[in-house]
Amino acid sequence: MTFSPSWRSCIFSLCLLMAGSIRADSPPRLVVVISIDQCRADYLERFRPFFGPDGFNRLLGGGAVFTDCHQRHSVTKTAPGHAVMLSGVHANQHGVIANDWLDRDSFERVSCVGDKRVEIVGLPPSSAPRLPGIDDPYLGRSPRNLLVATVGDELKKAGAGRPKVIGISNKDRAAILMSGRQADAAYFMENGRMVTSTYYMPALPAWVAAWNAAGKADAFFGKVWDRVLPVADYAVQGPDDAPGEDGTTDQLGATLPKVINGGETKPGPKFYDAFETSPFSNEVLEDFVETAVTSENLGGRAGVTDLLCVSFSANDHIGHFYGPDSHEIMDNMVRMDRTLAGFFKFLDRGVGLKNCTIVLTADHGVAPMPETVRARMPGTSAGRVDTALLERTVEAALNRVFGPLQDGSAWTVRDDNWFLLYPAAMKEKQVAPAAAQAVVRDALLTLDFIAAAYTREQLEKGGLTDESGRAALLSFNRARSGDIFFQTKPYFFNKATGSTHGTPYDYDTHVPLIWYGAGVKPGVHSERVGVDDLAPTLAHLLGVPAPPLAAGRILF
Repeated sequence: MTFSPSWRSCIFSLCLLMAGSIRADSPPRLVVVISIDQCRADYLERFRPFFGPDGFNRLLGGGAVFTDCHQRHSVTKTAPGHAVMLSGVHANQHGVIANDWLDRDSFERVSCVGDKRVEIVGLPPSSAPRLPGIDDPYLGRSPRNLLVATVGDELKKAGAGRPKVIGISNKDRAAILMSGRQADAAYFMENGRMVTSTYYMPALPAWVAAWNAAGKADAFFGKVWDRVLPVADYAVQGPDDAPGEDGTTDQLGATLPKVINGGETKPGPKFYDAFETSPFSNEVLEDFVETAVTSENLGGRAGVTDLLCVSFSANDHIGHFYGPDSHEIMDNMVRMDRTLAGFFKFLDRGVGLKNCTIVLTADHGVAPMPETVRARMPGTSAGRVDTALLERTVEAALNRVFGPLQDGSAWTVRDDNWFLLYPAAMKEKQVAPAAAQAVVRDALLTLDFIAAAYTREQLEKGGLTDESGRAALLSFNRARSGDIFFQTKPYFFNKATGSTHGTPYDYDTHVPLIWYGAGVKPGVHSERVGVDDLAPTLAHLLGVPAPPLAAGRILF
């Protein structure tokens, strides 16, 4: 076949255009996935008038903004949410059903990232008594409980190990679960120090040791946390010291300003707890992130894409104490905006933002405090659940149907929104598990604050078609979950003060999803998407296979 000169010219021009497109779409040198723990999507609009131009507004104005992004699973907690981000699957497959859970065989509590086969690296030796179980800061950590691959794992594989994958957070579970099983490092904060484990390395790199030696967290001992804006600006949140806030824990009080010392005279465990419940912990984490980018030369190698996963945790601690309508949350978000602005400017000076792709999202949202709901929406049912009533109701029903156990012991143990049946009780009464599960479910449904309950038998069969049931199926893992799952009605939760999360309701599931930088076309997208869409979209952008089980869709 022959072509006329005009056709040859067209084909040549098309080839040049395609080549140009390939160059323009070449993978970024650095991908930064940022999670802001407990960041509701509405925060970005509610507080937008108070943000500067270079933080959130840089992303909102110049990125691909998905305004209706949700976590799709029911147990909207930190660990399951972070595990979804880079794996593209939910707890039914990734296995991280909660921050911690009861082992079905031993009934011992399991940390989602606890691993006795490895050791912590970076904490100085201590002669103090070790804390029990998962509360022990010296407990080893690893991603072994994460059952699936992540984008970082696929990136490492596709790049023959050359790309660096690093996770950094105040929380161990966020750093570890975002970065995946093949990560080069996951750094997290313990007692004001950034530490890791022997899963990744035998000793801290010199740059981390030097950063720890500088005492960055300790420098904030006794610092006053006060509003960064005029007091009048916080009126959008309502009054300070609202009913229901936790004003006693960590000696922080219920109002701003606060002195960050934990009631101690020098830095110690109580101070570090108070420090984590302040915006200063985000500032210190960002300082460490900058040091990591420089010291590890992230984004500094031509032809290599590095992946940095960062999760800022202060928002979660603050939200648990004071709720989403507090002055503290607003102030933290405004400060977070400034922290991000500084980080983006740092990236631009070094790697160059044109060489970066930035993704911002969150693991979950948070419920409004019941006291606030009742005050602002008179007639709306809202309340704090009496967990003892839950347990009494379940035990009474089992005793009524099957008779009390010989030694008067309990039939069940409650683990957050799950009940587990003791095998010894089933054996003593020769009761089929399915029958006992049904009794517990039916008993729970008699309580006026319970919206739904499902037995293990129902969850194993699948096929639940109601919205709550579909979300519960995504949180159910056959090997790790309990026997009966229950869901409270909206605006009801089992926390005595402050607020919490962990439901499939919009206030817990609706989170930001913003893409910015290399490979991203700016625009606002209103279609409903999921956090599980992040992983396949990022893999597509990088030109690597998506994690094998990822079921989300490619967004662009």
